Amino acid sequence: CCGHIVLHCRRCVYILFCTAGAVFTLCVVPQVLCNTGGLTEIPIKSLPSTVEHLSLSKNHFPVIKSDAFAGLRGLKKLSLDANNISVIKPFAFRGLPRLRELSIQHTPLTTVAQFSFAGLQNITTILLGYNRIQRVEGYAFAGTSNVRLLYLKYNPLHRLESSAFSGLSNVERLLFPSGIRVVEPDAFTGLDTVGYLQLAFMDLPYLKPFTFRGLSHVHILGIHDSDLGVIRPGAFEGMTQIGVLSLKNNKIDAIQELSLRPANRIKVLTFRGNHLLETPRSGAVIIQGVEELNVIDNHFPCDCRIHTLLDSPLANDTTGIDFRSKNYCISPLEVNGKAMSDLDLDSIGRCQEQVTRGNLEASKGSAHSGGIETYLLSDSVIIVYLLAVLYNR
Repeated sequence: CCGHIVLHCRRCVYILFCTAGAVFTLCVVPQVLCNTGGLTEIPIKSLPSTVEHLSLSKNHFPVIKSDAFAGLRGLKKLSLDANNISVIKPFAFRGLPRLRELSIQHTPLTTVAQFSFAGLQNITTILLGYNRIQRVEGYAFAGTSNVRLLYLKYNPLHRLESSAFSGLSNVERLLFPSGIRVVEPDAFTGLDTVGYLQLAFMDLPYLKPFTFRGLSHVHILGIHDSDLGVIRPGAFEGMTQIGVLSLKNNKIDAIQELSLRPANRIKVLTFRGNHLLETPRSGAVIIQGVEELNVIDNHFPCDCRIHTLLDSPLANDTTGIDFRSKNYCISPLEVNGKAMSDLDLDSIGRCQEQVTRGNLEASKGSAHSGGIETYLLSDSVIIVYLLAVLYNR
């Protein structure tokens, strides 16, 4: 017969699973719970090598040392929530080939240091939410793969540093907190094979050159609900094999350059619900090699540059949608919210034509004013001449 036995020993609860045989009874310890035990260090010497689920929540060890769990090769689930962890040393979780779920949440941890989560080959879930993480250093996850979820939400993480995710591969979902203010060049270099990379609720002054360089094999790259500031030249240069590039519900001050070329190998570009404060200049938008382009529900300035917009690649929606009927005006104020199809485009002159026409009108006005002054001067001379003649008589 089989059964469970619960043992309480040294602030921990050991749950034993025992199988009775004809000669002897075999017991293993699949689960150990050391929660609210007041431990000041990880009791590695007291833990059986057969443990599969280890919970060390609400204790008092501030440092997770390198190889802190060495010897627990059967460990599948590890919870370190609600501890006062402030430092995680490099390769802290090395030697855990069967670890599937790792949770470190509700701690004062401020920095994910280099190589702290390196070498986790078969882990499926890394939960790092609700901490005080402000930095993810380069190569923090190097060599870690097969992750279904890397969860970083609800941290004061305002800057994504270069190479922060280098060496991380085969990630189904990578979720960041809101409020990111700086994304450094090459922040995603070396990040390979991602199902869904979500960047939302950012507050950026600009999207820098080479922001996504080195990012490859992403099913969906979603940039949503953010203030992107100015999209600078080369922001998307160097990323490859993107299934869907989705820019939705963002505020964009200006697009200095949006260049997507065949080398990027983007299948679908969705540009939806964005508000642009300035129309991209002629040649600023280059979209080549994209199989499907969907541009809908955006708001653009409907000033003299609307003709430049309608001549740009953004207006070449490939889904059969009429660009003018499904995109709207953000300015001038009198046409705010109106569909572009409601405008009389012939009445809106092109910017260069307006400047030329204005210069011509100004020149004509000056010439006309000069002519009037000349005529007035001539009349005065004639009057003086006539008075002089009459006086002499």
